[in-house]
Amino acid sequence: MTTTTTHPPAAEEQNQAPPDVATMRETAALTLGPDDGPDALPPGAAELDTLDRTLRGHLELLIPEVAQAAGPRPKDVQTYCALACVGEARRKLSVTPRPTLEARVAHARRLARVLNSLCDHYEQLSGPAS
Repeated sequence: MTTTTTHPPAAEEQNQAPPDVATMRETAALTLGPDDGPDALPPGAAELDTLDRTLRGHLELLIPEVAQAAGPRPKDVQTYCALACVGEARRKLSVTPRPTLEARVAHARRLARVLNSLCDHYEQLSGPAS
């Protein structure tokens, strides 16, 4: 009697669902709010910690997707810009904002803006979500 052993697929062999860009954009819009002025707080400023964690999670999911779609070496201006945006997103994730509400809101908005930019690059490099 022969026994066959199956191995789980490697990470690159697994079918992963594409990032939910629509949800990522909704989170960014909640953070930015209708008035993106420097003195205006987003609706639900009390939920800022949740928004910040959600934005960070979205960025951590989308950064490798955009980097993979762009490839290791820029072939054109579009891929160069996408990789520059990946670097900017990584830099913004590494920043710890001051503990004041205004600084935390400003930092969350920076994360939201770079998330929107990464969503744009992802859609341009991978094609729009269907």
